[in-house]
Amino acid sequence: MTAVITARAVERPEVQPAIVARDSRPLRLITCGSVDDGKSTLIGRLLWDTKAVKEDQAATLHRDSGKQNDLGLPDFALLLDGLQAEREQGITIDVAYRYFASDKRSFIVADTPGHEQYTRNMATGASTADLAILLVDARAGLLEQTRRHATIASLMGIKQFVLAVNKIDLTDYDRAGFEAIAHEFRTLALSLGVRQVTAIPMSALKGENVVYSGQAVMPWYDGPTLVEALELATLRSSQTTGFRLPVQRVCRPGESFRGYQGTVAGGAVKPGDGVAVLPSGQIANIKQIVTFDLVRNAAVAGDAITLVLDRQVDVSRGDMIVSLDSQPQSGLSFDAQIVALQPDGIQPNKRYWLKSGSRRQRVQVKPVSQLDLKSGKWTATEAFAMNAIGKVHLAFDETAIFDPYEQNRSTGAFILIDPDTNNTVAGGMITARRTDLGGLNANEGKVILSLPADLAEQIMATELLAGRRDEVETRRLTTAAARDLFDGIDG
Repeated sequence: MTAVITARAVERPEVQPAIVARDSRPLRLITCGSVDDGKSTLIGRLLWDTKAVKEDQAATLHRDSGKQNDLGLPDFALLLDGLQAEREQGITIDVAYRYFASDKRSFIVADTPGHEQYTRNMATGASTADLAILLVDARAGLLEQTRRHATIASLMGIKQFVLAVNKIDLTDYDRAGFEAIAHEFRTLALSLGVRQVTAIPMSALKGENVVYSGQAVMPWYDGPTLVEALELATLRSSQTTGFRLPVQRVCRPGESFRGYQGTVAGGAVKPGDGVAVLPSGQIANIKQIVTFDLVRNAAVAGDAITLVLDRQVDVSRGDMIVSLDSQPQSGLSFDAQIVALQPDGIQPNKRYWLKSGSRRQRVQVKPVSQLDLKSGKWTATEAFAMNAIGKVHLAFDETAIFDPYEQNRSTGAFILIDPDTNNTVAGGMITARRTDLGGLNANEGKVILSLPADLAEQIMATELLAGRRDEVETRRLTTAAARDLFDGIDG
């Protein structure tokens, strides 16, 4: 049986005409996991067996591979690891993007590094992916870096995982070991809010259960191959926010034309729609939608456009034009989750630049808690070291504009920049605006209670607040105002 597998692997697949995928929208995916678990080899094997490797690439691959293994197979990782340092060290450093297709679907895959020091590059690849292939060495099981990558991918909104238990051939195709790893990961996935997990035993080097079935050596596995699982995956659910256009440039070629340029970050818009300009709150209607070569009757997420409004309003770079009936959240304080990306981590009480889209603002970051990757629990902290995953409070000097990341990746994501070095020190996702929750508001260091007078007195008399009256301000509502407030909540 080994001879058959070897023959298939060494033999150059017959070059076929370009495949026309039935679904024109490519599925974006990443490979992640700990170092040396076989990520680059797996993608190289995918490219090889789906005939995405051209003849000259194949010849170069055979020439550069040397004697990489005792099966006489090419070093498939060389199809991805293009940097000299990557080839010299046998590791992945940068994110490599590749396109391939089956006869049912097209794919864009990002090969991300496994080393802990390059976690920031993995987070970059995960930020645009619909699905994550998490590789695990069948001999080692889940490692801390495996858990870190799974957590980051889930924070980035990825809800579909393929658990690729690789190098299964080195455990003599041990079914019990595979099932134990699959069970452990499903438990981890549930704790991260991920329920779509497909576990596949495979050998990326030999190509078993990658594109071709490995049932001849693993008769106990009757699930899909990797490509079959990818063909069944769904694109990331459509964003639930309304129209969003972060303004990148004000276009004024002459006195008769003023347009606002940017890439649509969510929703759709057409001439005649009412919009608001944030943070100023000015209102206008869409007069015209212009692209580089024509006037359009509509624009959707991903389109680069110039908007012309029906009246003169004050709009600058960094502002956001949004749909009138579905606006993002604005305020001076937000909750977020971040991944620290630099050796110095996140320093308490230091002010950073926060950049989201075309908008850059000063922000103070208050660490709240950090995720313990071994226990899966959040523990209180006052600072974050490199690669830490944490929850923070963000306090702005000026009004900030965000959507929750789960609703819109573009308007809910940000990076933190160290003003002293200009290094990107963290990437983050907005979880919520820090506003009233049951009548509580944070304002200038005080908690404001907006409640009916009798209820406010009862709460202030409780043991929790009796000794902290200097930290709490009460705004007593009249009976009519309270009724209007609660009627609005019910509605």
